[in-house]
Amino acid sequence: MDIEIKDKTENPLLNRTEIHFGCMYQGESTPNVMDIKNKLVALLDADKKLLVVDKVLPKFGEGKADGYAKIYDSEENLNKIEAKHVLAKNQEPQEGEEPKEEE
Repeated sequence: MDIEIKDKTENPLLNRTEIHFGCMYQGESTPNVMDIKNKLVALLDADKKLLVVDKVLPKFGEGKADGYAKIYDSEENLNKIEAKHVLAKNQEPQEGEEPKEEE
């Protein structure tokens, strides 16, 4: 899986950086949110606790997807602004739990 950053915008009103990215995964299954999050953390040298993958929109039959992620400046702002379901799908699975599916 390869990730390409298409756009990176500062949003000072919400204390975050907004990232639009493309994800290529020819011949593989669509990557889950945690795989994409881990790749973005490494690519952007960001704090894993402050990065949230909001959307991953696969393109049918093409082996690629467009996505949207956000990096907050603090956990307080992240928890205050983000919806609970977005936070839930960005959590590491607990021991013995299956990874959450995308919505």
